[in-house]
Amino acid sequence: MNEDHYESPFSARYASAEMQSLFSPNRKFRTWRRLWIALAEAERELGLPISAEQIAE
Repeated sequence: MNEDHYESPFSARYASAEMQSLFSPNRKFRTWRRLWIALAEAERELGLPISAEQIAE
């Protein structure tokens, strides 16, 4: 399975390579990772006990 492109019976037929890339597993996991980091940074700014090391992990 190619992790850089979303695969389905319809995507090969109807979606462009750019669209397949936008919905790929790699893109999805990178986006979720950035979201979790932003959330941890915001929570840290609000005073929750989150260290810089935990965010860097």
